[in-house]
Amino acid sequence: MTRAIGRSLELYYIDGRPDGMLTAELFGWTGHVLMAPRTQIAAALARPEANYAGVYLLIGELDGEPRAYVGEGDDISARIKSHDVRKEWWTSAILITAAANKLNKAYVRYLEARLIAEARSVGRVPLDNGNNPTVASLSEADIAKMEAFLENLFIVLPAVRVDMFIHRSRPVLSPRTDTLRSDETSSATGFSAPRFTLETRKHGLHATAALVDGEFIVEANSTARKDWAGLNHHTYASLHPELVRAGVLAIDGDHCVFTQNYAFSSPSAAAAVIFGRAASGPQAWRLVGSGITYKDWEAAQLENAVIEDRYT
Repeated sequence: MTRAIGRSLELYYIDGRPDGMLTAELFGWTGHVLMAPRTQIAAALARPEANYAGVYLLIGELDGEPRAYVGEGDDISARIKSHDVRKEWWTSAILITAAANKLNKAYVRYLEARLIAEARSVGRVPLDNGNNPTVASLSEADIAKMEAFLENLFIVLPAVRVDMFIHRSRPVLSPRTDTLRSDETSSATGFSAPRFTLETRKHGLHATAALVDGEFIVEANSTARKDWAGLNHHTYASLHPELVRAGVLAIDGDHCVFTQNYAFSSPSAAAAVIFGRAASGPQAWRLVGSGITYKDWEAAQLENAVIEDRYT
């Protein structure tokens, strides 16, 4: 199995404010990302890199739902000034260029088409783009360059608070059985993956999940509440309808069903989506085969790690 390689990312807060303009660059990558809130768009477009060829994202909300737009131009500044500044819903802009203005028209058209396709594939944020542009015709070598550019870009974007390109669907972990064992091996990693289950008789819900490479993955065919019933301002209130829009949750009668394996950031995030309200994941999920809570299982793992450290 290929070992993951770390990356060095540099964030520069231009005016020293965490909510102001910032740039992001990876060591050894020629790409450059500038993020600016709409309140500072004039200052952002006055910067030299804003006059380069590149692609850009407009991020915001429309009618209470997240919205985004992907565009490209030989001169990003001119493109935004002449057209997209008229869009009222966006609140921040992300400008993506390359050092020394090395992205040509064919490159940026390729990047725009790929970003639109990727965003629609993930499905988390609806796009304001009205069409699916054709991927620009490039040589095999140029396609490889742009795909490498995108690979780095997808690492940088979450650092500037853009997560619309993160794929959280996961392959099948192991063959489904009527009785899951806690020591079942994950085909995704080749290692033993602890498995957990969550049930509620009141709403007739049943879900299974596995902890793989630090991700809490709820398995396909698990069931969840049909609608979010908790407080609207809760951290995960928007996640339930987002997964319905993305097709991860499909409405099936009085419930929703997971159409695919889906990686959550925590057991509590998974439990909240399934229950349709705030929930303590560490208390709600139980280890298959023993019935102990995730909280107690985690405490045991930490205790074992401490003991092993003492004797090594």
